[in-house]
Amino acid sequence: MTKNNLKKNIIFIIIFTLIFTIDRLSKLYILNLAETNDTLNLFVTPFLNFYLIWNKGIAFGLFSFDQNFIYNLITFLIVLITVIILIVALRSKDYKGYFFIIIFSGSVGNLYDRFYYSAVPDFIDFHINDFHWFIFNVADVFISVGVICLIIAEFIFNKTSKK
Repeated sequence: MTKNNLKKNIIFIIIFTLIFTIDRLSKLYILNLAETNDTLNLFVTPFLNFYLIWNKGIAFGLFSFDQNFIYNLITFLIVLITVIILIVALRSKDYKGYFFIIIFSGSVGNLYDRFYYSAVPDFIDFHINDFHWFIFNVADVFISVGVICLIIAEFIFNKTSKK
């Protein structure tokens, strides 16, 4: 392993540890609040609530099913995609590897919950008046940020390479 690869892998481990820890601590805090109060419906600001739901689907509650076979199939696919994302991050020779490791870290945070709780606790509820966005968690934020950064990087990279 070269010195650059070692440095990159150490940075990846630090990023992963930070994101995973922030995600776990936020979920544990919310779960503790919900357990203490028997429920959680906390109005933080006029546009932000903390409202706990248990997500058995994928991002933002899509493909939620009660059947174990479908849940297990979705979990298997998420594990497979997460492993592929890690491989791409480790093989990356540029800054995009950092975006992939951010996505990987968020995905592992949610996978941990899928295995430990058999569902992912989502609790961040942004809304404008009566229009509510999907309820999500901190891991989803990191996954979304990583994907958005990859998209922006692709647009910038393609734009500069054509000139």
